[in-house]
Amino acid sequence: MAKHRKPTLDRRQVAAEILKHRGDALVVPGLGAPTWDTAAAGDHALNFYTWGGMGGAAMIGLGLALAQPKRRVLVITGDGELLMGLGSLATLGVQQPRNLAVIVIDNEHYGETGMQQTHTRLGVDLAGIAKAAGFRASGTIYGGAQLKAWIPRFYRQPGPVFADIKVTTQSAPLVLPIREGPALKNRFREALLGAKAFE
Repeated sequence: MAKHRKPTLDRRQVAAEILKHRGDALVVPGLGAPTWDTAAAGDHALNFYTWGGMGGAAMIGLGLALAQPKRRVLVITGDGELLMGLGSLATLGVQQPRNLAVIVIDNEHYGETGMQQTHTRLGVDLAGIAKAAGFRASGTIYGGAQLKAWIPRFYRQPGPVFADIKVTTQSAPLVLPIREGPALKNRFREALLGAKAFE
């Protein structure tokens, strides 16, 4: 097992940097902190917040990527959420969506249930699992220079792309977007498909 490296990146700043020049990308944030961090970077009608769907963010992203092959899809989720749906990496590796990037904001803890350590703190290598599953690009990011180099890959490199970004456990103020399922669905559909979505 590799020696543990102490995370130094701030999750809120990481999300802001990733989303600074998102253009018309479709973004699926996982529940909890990734949703709040995505909202803090600027609420957007093309954000599909998952709220309580733990373990499903990557598969929602796959569905969008397959349905909208000309649009870039970013899944921004947490280590605990992805660990619950780890089999999704195998499905993504088989499907090979060229327009999808899965980005894990990994603080190595379950932030929603009491800050218990996740398996990534104990040595589980998510980027290694993604690589073994067939992702075209996969890596672990520890510092700002690495993050800067990876951000263009999230938007332009043929996917599926995977990045595990190690962040500190530093908390940040809650920024809560709308949470009503029908309202989120309708807002997203209208922004993506226009008025024809409701015809």
